[in-house]
Amino acid sequence: MAEGKERWEKETYGPFVGGSPERAVPYESLSGIPIQPLYTPEDLTGWRYEDKLGYPGEFPYTRGPYPSMYRGKLWTMRMFAGFGRPKDTNVRFKYLLEQGQTGLSTAFDMPALMGYDADHARARGEVGREGVSVSTLADFEELFRDIPLDRVTTSMTINCTASVALAMYLALADKQGVPWDKIGGTMQNDMLKEFIAQKEWISPPESAVRIVVDTIEFCSQHVPKFNPVSISGYHIREAGSTAVQELAFTLADGFGYVEACRKRGLDVDSFAPRLSFFFDIHNDFFEEIAKLRAARRIWATVMRERFGAKKAESMRLRTHTQTAGVSATAQQPLNNIARVAIQALAAVLGGAQSLHTNSFDEVLALPTEEAVTVALRTQQIIAEETGAPLTIDPLGGAYFLERLTNQMEEQAMAYIRKIDGMGGIIRAIDSGYPQQEIADAAYRYQLLDDRGEKIVVGVNKYVMVDEKPVECLKLDEAMERGQVESVKALKASRDSAKVEKRLKQLADACRGGQNVMPVLVDAVKDYVSLGEISDVYRQVFGLYREPIIF
Repeated sequence: MAEGKERWEKETYGPFVGGSPERAVPYESLSGIPIQPLYTPEDLTGWRYEDKLGYPGEFPYTRGPYPSMYRGKLWTMRMFAGFGRPKDTNVRFKYLLEQGQTGLSTAFDMPALMGYDADHARARGEVGREGVSVSTLADFEELFRDIPLDRVTTSMTINCTASVALAMYLALADKQGVPWDKIGGTMQNDMLKEFIAQKEWISPPESAVRIVVDTIEFCSQHVPKFNPVSISGYHIREAGSTAVQELAFTLADGFGYVEACRKRGLDVDSFAPRLSFFFDIHNDFFEEIAKLRAARRIWATVMRERFGAKKAESMRLRTHTQTAGVSATAQQPLNNIARVAIQALAAVLGGAQSLHTNSFDEVLALPTEEAVTVALRTQQIIAEETGAPLTIDPLGGAYFLERLTNQMEEQAMAYIRKIDGMGGIIRAIDSGYPQQEIADAAYRYQLLDDRGEKIVVGVNKYVMVDEKPVECLKLDEAMERGQVESVKALKASRDSAKVEKRLKQLADACRGGQNVMPVLVDAVKDYVSLGEISDVYRQVFGLYREPIIF
């Protein structure tokens, strides 16, 4: 075999190993992994099926976390939605469910993500702009009006105020008469990722992780079907990381939460089965497939060998995926439909459990109904017309894919070992290490783009001089004014003595090390607001200041 490959290389490329200047160009992926023109069994020397692959649903889960995968159940089609007032997003939720979406996914506006109510001065101009505006339980009641919580699963992309959103969701379930053990869904709630990439925080890492552990502990005891944290690589990738960095830093965050829960005294098998993940799916088709396969293998191995997990559910990495927003272009935006279709297929071939496909106009504005329908139909075409779901891990065993999966695993583990040597992910964040690595990767990518060495169709190649404008969804100022007035009216109608009592109880729980979730559920039922709760976090835990890395 080796002699045959050597002969082929000489005949095809001449004496130049890796490609002659005339007939081939040596290539590296953006993660720095060398990509050969041909792969053979020689590239898998020492590779054993039993060690690296196995069967779907069996350790190390390379081929998928469940035995039947999509033959048993398709991935959840979970389209991200949220804008304007709660009633606006409620209409979009119902529209998507009517079009065949199988799970809800909620985007919140910047004030909610940063811990401010709609009527706060800092919220001005941002209310309902990048997601739905929520300040109190009354907003959740409107957001999920006529949507029974025991019949849908809901994902919520919110982090430093995730504990508040979870409390409101549980309080709403009580109002609907739905037992908590019937509720399914996912709270993103990944604060470590915020410090690394997305930068939406209130308090320093230690106290922020403490609140995350509170939600994990509470859900494991009272909301058993709910995923209290979605350990998120998506924002790490969108900030400019490579695929390998996304893989490594995301898993390192996950191991950080596991370690924090163990320090709390929780048994790993009591909470790990409900930890879930969220990965970006970018343009490099095979690298993205390999990334998901390597992620499952690393998580399973470390959970078993380092943390002593015994349950299969504790070692199965389950992941939501989203096509890469950062890959979308404002130029020739209809090209984004093709990008999204290819990325979505990579997510499916990589074995994702849930998928959001971006709308082609999201780089310009909030998606229109037409655009979001095309994005949903893209998933449905993959599911119903391509045959892709019929065979589990259909690319498994391919020389190139298996070699690439191995390389991504090796490089990600090198990062993880380095972070372990620093004392763990919180210490690494304090030193600015992952932040600096991502910044350097983003800079290298931008240089390639600026030099024209990285082709972006419609931007630096195949450019069109005259483009037709795309119709975009627009929000008027009346929407913001209406939401602000609604919040003010609700606050004026509350029992202020009850509000003050609940805020004091929360402050005492924060200072005393008590799990905050029971206090939060009682507080939001008395319509204590997201901003008021966040102010308690600010007062008790202090504000976080990011290390300077430049």
